[in-house]
Amino acid sequence: MTSGRRGSLATRVVLVCVAVAGVAVLVAGLVMAGLARRSAQSVLQDSLAAQADVLASQVDERGLGSRAAGLGRAAEVVRGQGIVVVILLPRRGIQPGDQRSIDAATMAGLTGINGGQRISTKVSVDGQEYLVEARGVGPRSGFALVEPLRIPDSAQRILVRNILLALGAGLLVAALAGGLLGRLLARPLRRTADVAGALRQGRRDLHVPVEGPAEVAEVAEAVNELSVALRHSEERQREFLLSVSHELRTPLTAVHGFAESLADGVVTGPEAQHAGQVIQRESQRLERLVSDLLDLARLGADQFRLDVAAVDLRETISACAEVWRVRCERQGVHFRLELPPSPAVATTDARRIRQVLDGLAENALRVTPAGSQLTLALSTRPGTVALQVRDGGPGLEPEDYAVAFERGVLHEKYRGRRPVGSGIGLALAYGLVSRLGGTITAGPAPEGGAAFTVWLPAT
Repeated sequence: MTSGRRGSLATRVVLVCVAVAGVAVLVAGLVMAGLARRSAQSVLQDSLAAQADVLASQVDERGLGSRAAGLGRAAEVVRGQGIVVVILLPRRGIQPGDQRSIDAATMAGLTGINGGQRISTKVSVDGQEYLVEARGVGPRSGFALVEPLRIPDSAQRILVRNILLALGAGLLVAALAGGLLGRLLARPLRRTADVAGALRQGRRDLHVPVEGPAEVAEVAEAVNELSVALRHSEERQREFLLSVSHELRTPLTAVHGFAESLADGVVTGPEAQHAGQVIQRESQRLERLVSDLLDLARLGADQFRLDVAAVDLRETISACAEVWRVRCERQGVHFRLELPPSPAVATTDARRIRQVLDGLAENALRVTPAGSQLTLALSTRPGTVALQVRDGGPGLEPEDYAVAFERGVLHEKYRGRRPVGSGIGLALAYGLVSRLGGTITAGPAPEGGAAFTVWLPAT
């Protein structure tokens, strides 16, 4: 209903073509009318000039004072064509005659003409235009032929008829061309719209033919790229849900099993205490996983809370090191803390930075074998503070560092080959650091594994 109210593209193209053709024909008609008028004026002026030259060749100064005005039969012929002859005589001035013609001749400069002088011009008297051809035949004597400038009604009718015929033909051709163009443009756009509608309904196996003008082809390419992106995104979401489901199922299975044993009385005494510890540990694992999922979902929302303040990151990383030194010792992993000699102050959220460091350290400890080293490092550069977590684990393949922070990519690749997490930790770290105005990068570590570096602007 909306498309019908707005009008189709083909209809709009036809209307635009017809409007453009109509304007073009009207403008051309006006230009042609002006050219025709000027052409007719030029012809009349040339004809009047030729007749004036003929009369000038037949008279002399004395002949102008004769009873026949000195122009003889030639003057009578000219007057018979609707041309007024205005005569200027020495000491007598302009002879009486048609007042408008006299005014036209005067305006053209007849009163100041001398022998051998020529005047060829157009003047306007009381809104009527006159062509004037004046010739001087002696001192302050001469004559002027004055003719009203009129285009015959028949010529005007022919001109108007030709303009109307051209307008009709132009509108017809424009309507046909606009209809054809509209169909050519609308067909691929309708096909693209149909595919987009199918994508909205869940189809991902459709492809729009790339055809038509460049702009229409670009729309088709964009829809095809969108289809591929949607398919890839949904596949990633499906894999992510599967991996999260697997991560949730493992602690849930342990909690359910030990809780059932406690409820049935199968586990008693010291074993009951161990079962409670397992349930507590696995529930904490579930809580961390759910918290990570919620934080990841809230990152793009405006209500995501950040408590930003000037923080000396030496205190933050030192507090983090106390926890991970103990955990590393339990697993036989060497722990190292590197601190700068001077304060490393940044305007950031200390709690979120600690969350990022804990997540990176947990990932690092998971893959670091006993006897290797895990390092927390803090360094400063002009305008920048860097926090780094390095491990002595197997590291990543070179092409994986560029996609390390994409959700679930490393989890999917390394699952079954080494201990992996839920697949959301690195994505969450990337989102947190980005919200804090920093950047996070991944690369090889001197300890032999991977190094993850958080860069924050220094205060």
